[in-house]
Amino acid sequence: MSTYDLTFLGHLCFDEIRPFQGETKVAPGSAVLCGTMVVARIGKKVAVVTKLAPEDEDILVPIQELGVDTYPIAAAETTYSVVIHPTADIDERRLILKKNAGLFKLEEIPNLQTQYLHLAGISDQEFNLELIYGLKERGYKLSVDLQSFVRQVDPVSREIAFKDFPQKQAIVKQMNKVKLDIVEAKVLTGTTDLEKAALILEKWGSPETVITHSEGVLARVGGRTYYEKFSNRSVVGRTGRGDTTFAAYLSWRMEHDVAEALKFAAALVSIKMETPGPFQGTLGDVYNRIREYHL
Repeated sequence: MSTYDLTFLGHLCFDEIRPFQGETKVAPGSAVLCGTMVVARIGKKVAVVTKLAPEDEDILVPIQELGVDTYPIAAAETTYSVVIHPTADIDERRLILKKNAGLFKLEEIPNLQTQYLHLAGISDQEFNLELIYGLKERGYKLSVDLQSFVRQVDPVSREIAFKDFPQKQAIVKQMNKVKLDIVEAKVLTGTTDLEKAALILEKWGSPETVITHSEGVLARVGGRTYYEKFSNRSVVGRTGRGDTTFAAYLSWRMEHDVAEALKFAAALVSIKMETPGPFQGTLGDVYNRIREYHL
């Protein structure tokens, strides 16, 4: 059986993007897709475990072409989300989950050899605490994007609201690394001060916390706080900012210290934000950006 550097667990989806101005477009999306494209392009061995309708497995082709091994679990339907930008502010958006592939069950997930298993959900319709305990019992090092729990789907309207959840400390305690953004940090900790939020997660048991916001990315590790500012010149590729940042950080962190991993992640996502869609660059592009802006 192959040994992977990183395995992503989560739904792939179709994103219907309705911009404030311009035409509506539908394209494959998700934290899994954004993250996987990053990790594969910088040369890591990656696997994806996802859940979707068998007739939609073509959505996997772009990552398979990058050498990613995929393990699809059959579902009645593929997750479909609508992203509405009601104003010119790119960070203001409404999210509606029109279709949902359903919760992952432990017995569905192949027992892969992987350095890290990253829980990269779109909403609270994918993972629960029972699954996390089961994955931990298998011996995995786990990381999580807390949007997988903060983004809660209304059972009637299907609109996603950002809400606190009671199992947050129990989930954080099971993790080796935790990712969230400033909005999720405010919901969970009550503060928009990145360092204060990271300190609260540290008290809950997070050994390594990464928080993104529009200006840059903070990491809290081993009692120290690190920060790196983004260097993007536009935000046309803002969608997937946090997913891309953490995937870059997680993969680079395997062989580098926190400061180097943070510089790498900030440089890579800055390139990505200047072009719509997932990261399409190369390691050379990232090294050049680091030399120019992140030394």
